[in-house]
Formats: sequence, C-alpha cells, structure tokens
Amino acid sequence: MVPTISRFYGIVIRMYFADHAPPHFHAVYGGEEAVVAITDGSVLRGGIPDRALRLVREWTELHRPELLDDWHRAQQSDPLLPIDPLP
Repeated sequence: MVPTISRFYGIVIRMYFADHAPPHFHAVYGGEEAVVAITDGSVLRGGIPDRALRLVREWTELHRPELLDDWHRAQQSDPLLPIDPLP
C-alpha cells in the first residue's frame, strides 16, 4: 500500500517506502501521475495537467521541510506523517 500524505483540489500526494533517489513524491490527478522532486518541484517522470502541477509546486514550496522529513521516514520504513493541504 502506498501512503497518502496529503489531498487537495482533487490531487493526491503519495510517497513510497524505500523508494529510489532523488527524494520525490507522486502526485496523482485525474488518472494521471507525476513523480515530483522535493528539492525543486521538477517533474522527474510522468505528468499531470499544468494547473494541477502549479498547485503541487506551490504546496511543495510551503511544505519542503515536512516532505524531506517524510522522505527520510519512508527510507527507514517508519510511518509517514500527514501534511496539510493547500488552504
């Protein structure tokens, strides 16, 4: 099972345990998925509509320390903490 760490505006943010580097998360929207780098919000693989991606990048900027903390937790297979959605 892939833990969901946040949901906002129809976008689901997930993070896999013990996933490969670089630190990233998966953003799912409308049946599409983008793998997004935590450090700069770049899309590493896949894609979601531009509007959704803009919201994901805004959310990433607001929550980068929490995302990195969850990334480190996931690498240790520790429980992930939920992250607040965009207001």
